[in-house]
Amino acid sequence: MNPASDLDLYDLRILEALQREGRLSNVELGEKVNLSASQASRRVARLVEDGYIRRFQAVLDPLKIGIGLTAYCMISLKIHSEGGMGDFHRRVKALPEILECQALTGEADYLLKIAVPDLKAFSDFLSENLMRAPEVAAIRSSIVLDSIKSGNEYALPEPPKSHTGRGH
Repeated sequence: MNPASDLDLYDLRILEALQREGRLSNVELGEKVNLSASQASRRVARLVEDGYIRRFQAVLDPLKIGIGLTAYCMISLKIHSEGGMGDFHRRVKALPEILECQALTGEADYLLKIAVPDLKAFSDFLSENLMRAPEVAAIRSSIVLDSIKSGNEYALPEPPKSHTGRGH
């Protein structure tokens, strides 16, 4: 069953609006989705409680905070045991320069998104944190030259035509 099927048109509109602008007041949100501010507020609280909204977060401009280089690293592990993978997971979670870590199928085990001030910082980060890690067998890096599209807004499903709202 698709969890999104529990959402009605108003819920989907709220999620779409908050993905674009998480700082909307309840009044502004209500105006965007055709609900009163109190109805919008109750729905947002329920969407948070039900786990549809994980958190609200500010999106920073990396250049303004001194982050001039983003790289993706494909990591292959030597040790595929629970302990080796657990060590790697703990290492990755402890490093704030690693923005994302995805476990993969295919030729590499993990894909890391790393953000640092410059090329020297990237080289230092790799040699101090990943190249010396006993569980890491290989690292292949690609540096981002230009960001064509970056975001985290999901395409939301269309609600069923007959399902317009619950107690609007």
